[in-house]
Amino acid sequence: MRRSIVGALVLVAAAGGVVAQTQISAAATVDAAAVICNIHCDGRDPAQAAGDRTPGSGTLFGRTVRTHVSDTDTMMWASIENGSPGDETWIDRSFDGGRTWTLEGRTAIPSGQRGWRTAMFNVDDWNARGVGVLRACGKAGDRPDVVCTPWARSTWNAGDRKRAAATALMMRYDQNTGLFDGNAWWTSANAMSALIENARVSGMGSYRYAIANTYDRQINAAQGQFRNEYIDDTGWWGLAWVAAYDLTGDVRYLNTARADADHMHNYWDNVCGGGVWWSNARQYKAAIANSLYIQLNAALARRNQGAAYRTRAETGWAWFKNTGMINGDNLVIDGIDLNTCRGASGPLTYNQGVLIDALVQLNKVNGSADALATARRLADAVTVSGRLTQNGILREPGEQDNCTGDQPSWKGAFARGLGVLDRATGGAYAPWLRRNADTIYANNRNSYDAYGSHWAGPFIDTNHGCQHSALDLLNTV
Repeated sequence: MRRSIVGALVLVAAAGGVVAQTQISAAATVDAAAVICNIHCDGRDPAQAAGDRTPGSGTLFGRTVRTHVSDTDTMMWASIENGSPGDETWIDRSFDGGRTWTLEGRTAIPSGQRGWRTAMFNVDDWNARGVGVLRACGKAGDRPDVVCTPWARSTWNAGDRKRAAATALMMRYDQNTGLFDGNAWWTSANAMSALIENARVSGMGSYRYAIANTYDRQINAAQGQFRNEYIDDTGWWGLAWVAAYDLTGDVRYLNTARADADHMHNYWDNVCGGGVWWSNARQYKAAIANSLYIQLNAALARRNQGAAYRTRAETGWAWFKNTGMINGDNLVIDGIDLNTCRGASGPLTYNQGVLIDALVQLNKVNGSADALATARRLADAVTVSGRLTQNGILREPGEQDNCTGDQPSWKGAFARGLGVLDRATGGAYAPWLRRNADTIYANNRNSYDAYGSHWAGPFIDTNHGCQHSALDLLNTV
């Protein structure tokens, strides 16, 4: 039985990387009886490793601790150098992105030696669908202080930056709920859409199991069929299931997307001339709910689900474009004032991106040149005119220094929508997308390709919202 150590080490910034230097309790020893077997089983001699890559190191009292990776074996081990007999080294292994971990292979430098190493341990647990990161730790035998390298993993399912980002996203996936970071709802729909798109564009099918797992575990949640009191939440899930149907051909996903679109349509009325409400409280008509309504209905029309879906999409756009929710700067503002029935409040990146995507889908349904031209104006307002950017890199108005709440997901929806428009226009937006992707890769990720909130950097924090947004962007290039 393995026992998790939570918070035994505290990460601090240090030159050359992120290193942990603190104390470890004597009670932190771990029963490592649960051996993991993939290509090989835990405990393999590093002398048998097919390779030796060293992605990280740390120093403490003259000792050097290193992480070693054999990418072919998908295993890692730790070493300690320039030490004394009794100095210790071990591996920390985590299956949730370093939030909790187990201590593996703790060993000490024997008499007459100045260095030592652990056995090899598997990075992932393929049988249990555990997606892992490991780090090497060590300490002097006569002192309590500990040094750890940054977390690292093998290149299995992380051979390029989009696959690595998808793998880091899966470290936030809760197999018991089928959601990300425990119980996140609409943002999990976006994370699922990013993961499905990654499987499509990268060809990596390792995480396709999450699609059916999420569906089976959540199909009866809330109002069933991924419907709830928030109309935009239902739209996000409906689009995720359209993407799941496209990837797998499983018709139950398409049926759920239809149920979601029909649920949204139930909240269309003639207040302010039309539009769907943001929630079943019927107090606000928001751009995001109506953009998702257009997009989902157009997507279903494209998949020959009936003429009603095309009519809804066309009617939704005819109403939307006359509300004033697209302002004079071609920015989509958040909703309408029910007193005036005109657009009010400020722009947000996801309002921009979802409407772009919706208009491309509508153009594919009926060939509307107006829809595609409007989509390009909305995109150019960001990519050419520089609105909603800072030095050419996308930045949310009021962007926070953390990944909590809804905001971290918004930029992902913009990147996804712009990527759809880029494909529809023969790569017109590829340079902007690549510049942003190169920037976040260079400045806004940690040692195992988890991403934070600021696309221009620096990396501060991560969760599934920040991670799927980065993956949405990386999927486009």
